[in-house]
Amino acid sequence: MALLADAVLIVHFLFVLFVVGGLLAIWIGAAFGRAWVRNLRFRVAHLAAILFVVAESLVGIACPLTVWEDALREAETGGASFMQRWVGRLIYYDLPEWVFTIAYLLFALAVLATFRLIRPRPPMPASGNP
Repeated sequence: MALLADAVLIVHFLFVLFVVGGLLAIWIGAAFGRAWVRNLRFRVAHLAAILFVVAESLVGIACPLTVWEDALREAETGGASFMQRWVGRLIYYDLPEWVFTIAYLLFALAVLATFRLIRPRPPMPASGNP
């Protein structure tokens, strides 16, 4: 079960990286005039990801990935794995829940402001030329 729990932890880390790193990548990409930062699908997925996190936090629901990982780790009897120790330190902090809720809300506002300031563009229609 430790291997599966570590896999869930890595997926969780990648989700966090997508949300946090995605915003930074949008800002940096826009500064360098990169067209991909205006990709509508990417931007909608990015916005939806942080809004999902905010909704969970406001309703008081624990992250499903955290719940799943915890359930898988309950069956373990050994010590913490490398992934659990190091990757866990990157994404889990011992702070009151309200701190996370405020941080998520502020981050979502930054993503929304970025959505407005660096507007995504709909995909170009495919031309009928062979």
